[in-house]
Amino acid sequence: MFNTLREDIQVVFDKDPAARSTLEVFLCYPGFHAIWMHRLAHSCWTHRLCLLGRWISHMARFFTGIEIHPGAMIGRRFFIDHGMGIVIGETAEIGNDVLLYQGVVLGGTSLEKMKRHPTLGNDVEVGAGAILLGPITVGDGARIGAGSVVVKDVPPGSVVVGVPGRVVEEKRPVIPNLRHGDLPDPIAEAIRVILKEQEAIKSHLQELEAHGFNQHEGEDLKARRELVERQFSNGEGI
Repeated sequence: MFNTLREDIQVVFDKDPAARSTLEVFLCYPGFHAIWMHRLAHSCWTHRLCLLGRWISHMARFFTGIEIHPGAMIGRRFFIDHGMGIVIGETAEIGNDVLLYQGVVLGGTSLEKMKRHPTLGNDVEVGAGAILLGPITVGDGARIGAGSVVVKDVPPGSVVVGVPGRVVEEKRPVIPNLRHGDLPDPIAEAIRVILKEQEAIKSHLQELEAHGFNQHEGEDLKARRELVERQFSNGEGI
């Protein structure tokens, strides 16, 4: 118990440069309060004191703004930064050295009494406002960008961003934190590729016209290009 307490205090200093003293952590860190109240609630839950466990969980939510179901399984050195609005469902499983920012949801997608919430591996980091839904697995060392919506499994060591979440980097070396400002934008990248291809096609048409390309064939090609552009604009070509 005391070793776990020391670990939970140390991880605050390791992952939050704003922490100044152990007393400050005890008094002013809702993430620290939430995880220790969850440990008590989870103990009640596993000893079939379900109502007491739910009541402790409810009190934790009232005081910290963090909702963790007492049935959720959480590993060591778990850290919640700020934490307001975090929701962790009953069948969620969280590994060691995981970091969650405010507004993260580990939610379910089924009404059946079965595994219906995400499983997070070790050393996973989830950015602010990210939503992970269903019995998906997030591999060790993965990073989920802020505001992402993840509904599929995430490979170990990946970076996921967007709605829905897309893997933008795989098998990268584990880094100590996620630099949200440096994450790639897959939508912007796709638009850049399309514009580049469009410019190449336009340039090619101009070369053909300069060399006496048949006007009728050129108009036919232009009509086909406009058709493709309309289909893409309407979402038919995606």
